[in-house]
Formats: sequence, structure tokens, C-alpha cells
Amino acid sequence: MKSSPSSLCVFCGSRFGTDPGAREVATGLGELLAREGIALVYGGGGVGLMGLVANAALKAGGKVVGIIPRFLLQREAGHPALSETVVVETMHERKLKMFERSDAFVVLPGGIGTLEELFEVLSWRTLGLHTKPIVIVDQGGYWQALAALLHGVVEGGFAEPTHLDHLAFVSDLKDVLPAIAAMPRSAGVEKRLDRV
Repeated sequence: MKSSPSSLCVFCGSRFGTDPGAREVATGLGELLAREGIALVYGGGGVGLMGLVANAALKAGGKVVGIIPRFLLQREAGHPALSETVVVETMHERKLKMFERSDAFVVLPGGIGTLEELFEVLSWRTLGLHTKPIVIVDQGGYWQALAALLHGVVEGGFAEPTHLDHLAFVSDLKDVLPAIAAMPRSAGVEKRLDRV
């Protein structure tokens, strides 16, 4: 993969959150991707931070691919005007399609769904199933507790220290693409299993 991805998957909230800075970061990321000619791949929502990222990318002339389960479309949570909308049947299929269509992942503030998406691609990375970069935008310190938790998992002996190299935390959008470019592309240390 070249240092600058051609497509980037964004995981983020379907709500705005309480910090107005999260909205600014979402809009800024959409604009950045469009400016750099990087296609946005995301969950297809027209709500919350998801909608803001998509709208900003579209307004700046970028390509936006939304992948959304049919049941969310029926709830009218989908974005009505994307470059491409892929309708799937399940959440599992949605995550797989987002993975397949992306060269890297960026995580903005979000809730349970965002965490679930992050941990799935991170788990696949630690298992050596892919070497795609994962960057977490720690806007306003939102993800500091997550960083501490991941360090605690390593310190507790449930993950290798090198597994922390599979993702990067940045606090500013200007650092997203350099972090992606600097991310190691090797599979890293094979996950150790404790035999009983």
C-alpha cells in the first residue's frame, strides 16, 4: 500500500456527543479526505458525526461510500445523497464490506458501535489477518480512558506490547495522514497463546 490511502474507513458516532469540538473534527476530517482525494468509506448514516463527516466530504467534492444495513435504512437513518450506497442485510456484513473497501481506519468520538467496530479491526490486526493502519483521533481527550485500558490489557498480560503498535492516537487532524504513513505494515509478533 502506498503511504497515502486511496480510501479510508471512518468509525464515529451516530450522535453528536456533548463536546462541540467533536463536530468540528468530524467536519474537518471530511474536508481533509476530499482535499487529499481519499474516498470516505463509512457506515452510511445521515445522522450524528457520521452525517457530518459525509456532508463535509461531499460538499468539498469528495467521494463518499456508505455501507448500511437495510433495517437502518428503514429507520430513516441513512444518508440520502452519497456517491455510492451499499445496502447489506446484517451488521456483520456491513463491517466486512467497510473493511474490504478501505486501506486504513480512522476512529473519531463515538459510542458502543464505534468501540465495537474498532475492536473488531484491532482484533483482526493482532491476529495477523490484515496490516491496515488504525488511527484514533483523541479529540479533547475523549479516548484517554481507552488508551489507559489498552495499556492495562498489555500490563495484565493479555496482549503483547507490540499490539499497541497496531494503532496510533493523535490529537490533531493534521497528524492523521502522517500517522497512517508511519504505521508498521508488518504483522508483528504472533499472538501468544497460553496452553493449558
